[in-house]
Amino acid sequence: MASPAVIQVLFVLLPNSLILDWAGPAEALRITNQCLLAQGQPERFALQFIGPDGSTATSVGAQLTGLQPLPSALTAHPATPHWVVLVGLPGETIAVDNAPARAVLHWLRGLRLATHQLELVTVCAGTLLAAHAGLLKGRRVTTHHQHLDELRSVEPQCEVVANRVFVEDAPVYSSAGVTTGIDLVLQRIADTCGEPIAAQVAQTMVVALRRGPHDPELSPFLSYRNHLHPALHRVQDAVSLDPRAGWTVPRMADMAHTSPRHLTRLFIEYAQIAPLQYLRRIRLAVAQTALQSGHNVNHAAELAGFSSDTQLRRAWHQLGLPGAPSQARQR
Repeated sequence: MASPAVIQVLFVLLPNSLILDWAGPAEALRITNQCLLAQGQPERFALQFIGPDGSTATSVGAQLTGLQPLPSALTAHPATPHWVVLVGLPGETIAVDNAPARAVLHWLRGLRLATHQLELVTVCAGTLLAAHAGLLKGRRVTTHHQHLDELRSVEPQCEVVANRVFVEDAPVYSSAGVTTGIDLVLQRIADTCGEPIAAQVAQTMVVALRRGPHDPELSPFLSYRNHLHPALHRVQDAVSLDPRAGWTVPRMADMAHTSPRHLTRLFIEYAQIAPLQYLRRIRLAVAQTALQSGHNVNHAAELAGFSSDTQLRRAWHQLGLPGAPSQARQR
């Protein structure tokens, strides 16, 4: 089977771009590549830093050099997927009446966005740049709370969502600003590379995965990870990556280089869940994904590591999930 195409991630940097808006997401993508390589998988992201000038100052005064020019042509094609990342700028409003901004807007207006091919990721007031370029008509988006009214004024035909960490409206993905760019990119990593990889990246970066107040609860892959215990993370990583394996508490304890009793204490203390309960929640998450993808209950149970469809149904009801597994197919 051919390896998935490498996604070209283009960070568009204007003078005084907010450094955390792009450095945090870029580090998340770099760490993702490291995690994939450690598992024998190919890298998924190639990072490029582009702009109207070859060198520029950042928001904190540090100078950047070696920026690549804005590509002369960027077309949507499944064989060469691209993410264009627009980041914020300091100031109460976003000025676009200067030569660098005009150059970027002219380039953006030539983009023809397409899901899974040429997608737009905005952080903070980077959403305003997309609005000025006419890329947000009919889209649901968000931005930093200080720029919400400005965004409504610049593009009246987009739906501006307040009080959200990020908003997904493919092929446009927008976040509220600064650290929320990391949250958004972690979600995009989960969508592209799987939730276990995203959880590993979040652990490495020592950040919590967050969503907006109206989003569903976090997946079990991303929950129970708000701790810094390396041995416990190692066990959780292994279970998440291979839930079908014949996991027992002694086998998990071997991976953590501790006793089964002590591992159970670690799970309760740091993850607030027992090890076999954690395993069951991971397997249920895998089964739910399989069911929603169209697999029947028997196959979903097998893919998730349950011994039978009866065991899946029992776990389903014990955790109080609505309906029945058969009703979850392609919901």
